[in-house]
Amino acid sequence: MSKKQKSNNTKGEEVMSSLKEYRLSLTEKAKYIVSKLTLEEKVYLMSGRVSEEELTEAFNISSSDVHYNYYPYPAGGNQRLNVPELKFCDGPRGVVCGKSTCFPVPMARGATFDPELEGKIGEAIAKEIRAYGGNFYGGVCVNLPYHPGWGRSQEVYGEDDFLLGKMGSALVKGVQKHNVIACVKHFAFNSMENARFTVNVKADQRTEQEVFLPHFKDCIDAGAAAVMSAYNKYNGIYCGQNGYLLDHVLKETWGFDGFVISDFIWGVRDTIGSATNGLDVEMCNTKFYGERLVKAVHDGLVSESEIDEAAVRIVRTLLAFVDAKDPQEYTKELIACQAHIALAKRAAEEAMTLLKNDNKVLPFSKAKVKRIAVIGKLANKANIGDHGSSRVFPPYVVTPLAGIVNLMENSEVDYYNGEDLERAIQIAKAADAVVLVVGNDHDDEGEYLEPNDVAKFSKKIGGDRKNLGLHKNEIELIKKVGPINPNTAVVLIGGSMILMDEWKDYVPAILMAYYPGMEGGTVIAETLFGDVNPGGKLPFAIVKNEEDLPKIDWYADEITYGYYHGYTKLDKEGIKPLFPFGYGLSYTSFQISDPSFIVDKDNIIASCKVKNTGGMNGDEVIQFYVGFSNSSVDRPVKLLRGFQRVTLEPGQEVTVNITCPVEKLKWYNPQTSSWELEDITYEAYIGTSSDPNDLLSGNFRI
Repeated sequence: MSKKQKSNNTKGEEVMSSLKEYRLSLTEKAKYIVSKLTLEEKVYLMSGRVSEEELTEAFNISSSDVHYNYYPYPAGGNQRLNVPELKFCDGPRGVVCGKSTCFPVPMARGATFDPELEGKIGEAIAKEIRAYGGNFYGGVCVNLPYHPGWGRSQEVYGEDDFLLGKMGSALVKGVQKHNVIACVKHFAFNSMENARFTVNVKADQRTEQEVFLPHFKDCIDAGAAAVMSAYNKYNGIYCGQNGYLLDHVLKETWGFDGFVISDFIWGVRDTIGSATNGLDVEMCNTKFYGERLVKAVHDGLVSESEIDEAAVRIVRTLLAFVDAKDPQEYTKELIACQAHIALAKRAAEEAMTLLKNDNKVLPFSKAKVKRIAVIGKLANKANIGDHGSSRVFPPYVVTPLAGIVNLMENSEVDYYNGEDLERAIQIAKAADAVVLVVGNDHDDEGEYLEPNDVAKFSKKIGGDRKNLGLHKNEIELIKKVGPINPNTAVVLIGGSMILMDEWKDYVPAILMAYYPGMEGGTVIAETLFGDVNPGGKLPFAIVKNEEDLPKIDWYADEITYGYYHGYTKLDKEGIKPLFPFGYGLSYTSFQISDPSFIVDKDNIIASCKVKNTGGMNGDEVIQFYVGFSNSSVDRPVKLLRGFQRVTLEPGQEVTVNITCPVEKLKWYNPQTSSWELEDITYEAYIGTSSDPNDLLSGNFRI
């Protein structure tokens, strides 16, 4: 979108000239414009313009040439007074429009623990949106997965609210550097797919304030200019008309001055309920706003002042981004350009998480490995994530098999899908190295769409995972083939936790690749053969038994979310995970020493020395946790409160300093409806994972 839209309407030009002459503030500009609009024009600003039929047909077709959000979806606008349209582009693993760069899914990017990199990804995404003519990015997804089986877990950064907030904030800032509105979603308590249109989620106030909302506030504090409401109910009220969430929490308590859009089609259930409780824009079609909303105003059921407030928020935000000075041109050549593809590749490199490497099986030797067995149907599949609203259609995808073939062009690569175990065994016996590629795809997990009375789709896609482990045939494949060859590695593809206690002892090496994007196969190959040193860290804990997770019913009419989940639940119950939160191995080794924890005014500064004691360049993620054993109220054993990724050469040593605001140590007191800081001694931990054995400890007082 151009920085200043030209109008053929003389009156519109006079209005803008008048605004400049009086040097009005942005809010005053917006109020002035809104005062010149008719009621119908104001309501039009609040209305999406893509039909339900077009949307469902796009999902039913889902080809690379015609698919959901192939072009930016429009809403609002007013040519008479030069108010630009909202032009929506979805995400979060890239721009859904056209054929765009496909980055690794956010869960993989969470494994990088690298907000700086996430900011650069945000910039690349924004540039491609601008090249498509869009100005709005609906891809900052920071919902917290209460249970790892949630089908859209891949769209978020992990199980920890602090990590979600840091990475989401980085994406917001990167996107908005290029005058694209960043929209944070889905507000709030949206972490179930199969029942997402009907489920009522309940939570007590401490759980709400301390666990499920802080990461949203972090993104708002980072400047996010838009928020998308959720489909589900919260405490009995649909989120799209939940005045407590949209008006009280978001706009009044947090001071959010942007605008709120609905989730698409079914995010609005009632004209009056939404319009009077903080929902500013109905997306992506108009069903409950438009004529119905105009009539509700005429009938005295909705006050025009509420329409004015929504209109001002919309106009002010759009003008702020469109009028901003930006000398850069955003041409079509930016879409899936080499620089963005290289960035997607770097993100995949940083995400690769090595979970097991007995006898230093990895990296495989390029010189010694002349015959490679690549086994598993996912090895030869372009597997970049679910097929819901986040689906990106890149110009190409490198599969794990193609990546290995391309890298090891002088070696013989034997591929087999693994259907016949005896044949797979024979292929493994004849190889110098074996790569088993297993895990999930869009049929196993993702945004849930199914033919029913609510969602009129012709085919089922995605959904919540009822089985957190591998498919039975894949487990059997690992158990039978794994012991055959001592040089065997399992590569896991998937968007969240995969149970593996049943088979992990049958292979010496396990690499978690997540859904690694369009260059994922290249990076998997380079990691297996040592061109890339894995430095990713698990953004979730992996349990031994599913019973260690919160109880869940994916088809529940009502569910209560508890205060503990993920590693905080495991810590509190004294359960040792199979792999802890923040865990990941490297091809080199690191030594952590000299921990220090200092309170400096409004911050805690945690520091330590980190030394690369191995023989290869490598990355380590230093993590800072705060413990609350001296608390007078029920609190977690410890919480992540800072992290920093560092790259070190062999023998290099650096001092890492991590700063945590004191504000992040407060707890929410429901009796006083306020955040309070306890006058206690806090435990402090710094190290390389949440496991106590990987942490150095100390303490501090505020």
